[in-house]
Amino acid sequence: MDIKRKKTRIVKIGNVLIGGKNPVVIQTMTKTKTTDISSTIKQIREVKDKGAQIIRIGIPDMQSAEALKEIKKLSPLPIIADIHFDYKLAIAAIENGCDGLRLNPGNIQDILKIKQIVYAAKNRKIPIRIGVNMGSINRTKFFHSARGLVDSALYHIKILEKLDFKDIKVSLKSSDVLTTVEAYRLFSKERDYPLHIGITEAGTEYTGLIKNSIGCGILLAEGLGDTIRVSLTADPVKEVLAAKRILNVFGLYKDEVEIISCPTCSRTEYNIKKISEEIEEKISSYTKGPLKIAIMGCNVNGPGEAKDADIGIAASKNGFVLFKKGKVSGLLDSKDIIKNFLKEIEKLINQKNQTLL
Repeated sequence: MDIKRKKTRIVKIGNVLIGGKNPVVIQTMTKTKTTDISSTIKQIREVKDKGAQIIRIGIPDMQSAEALKEIKKLSPLPIIADIHFDYKLAIAAIENGCDGLRLNPGNIQDILKIKQIVYAAKNRKIPIRIGVNMGSINRTKFFHSARGLVDSALYHIKILEKLDFKDIKVSLKSSDVLTTVEAYRLFSKERDYPLHIGITEAGTEYTGLIKNSIGCGILLAEGLGDTIRVSLTADPVKEVLAAKRILNVFGLYKDEVEIISCPTCSRTEYNIKKISEEIEEKISSYTKGPLKIAIMGCNVNGPGEAKDADIGIAASKNGFVLFKKGKVSGLLDSKDIIKNFLKEIEKLINQKNQTLL
């Protein structure tokens, strides 16, 4: 089933187009000290290699804003500067070459200061993301609710629009999944600015992945979302990989290698968990999709259940049945099954590449 995405305005972050009919863009955020330029660049390169298309960098102080100048020269990805509290940091980030700004409107409320930021952004053609978080909305003006998130965003959008600035994208995040989903639904009915989706402060890798998968999954299924960040208390590489897999479920990311594997039961003769994890780790390091690989514990869930897989194996007492698109094509020795199966996967990839040529 194809997802019918809501049509939004288009903004440009560096060389990346967001909104309209453009693909959903994956972004993450560096977790290094921004002033540690070499470590920051190393992390940016790592996430780019795994599929990130935009990187966000925290600018907590003027030293970080100054470091941005050198980081921009070396970065393979467009950079969004993440600004809180101090409008001078936003202006410095623009002057030092950022490709976009993320402002939390609850943390910069002085209209005169906002005007100075907007003037600098307009002059350099730098888009602004109005990043509203539940924890920082002004509670004297807005309710602590989905409606409050939306009203806060709209309040600050109107300020920017009065300044003739519409190069905007929006996020409306809470750590509560249903509040976040409702906020995006409400906002999308009122405005057509592109949406950056995710669940903020979602938690550690396990809990955070569940919350982001549910929240982002609902929104993507409803056609909402132009950029995505899976926020995890974990390495940003894991955020990128998680985002790719979420998008892949909805057919919105075509270069993902997908591993499907059975949950196993008493019929299982081999350690399918170990085989699946090792295949996934090894294959993701050297190839891109679209490619669907199945690893099944027995013939019950073998070629039939996984007949849409490009290639797969199903364990039996005599070894591993090899199948492609549901059709059995051989039997692999269980000894060194990981090595044997990887060889078959590589053969299939080479055949596909030759076909494309």
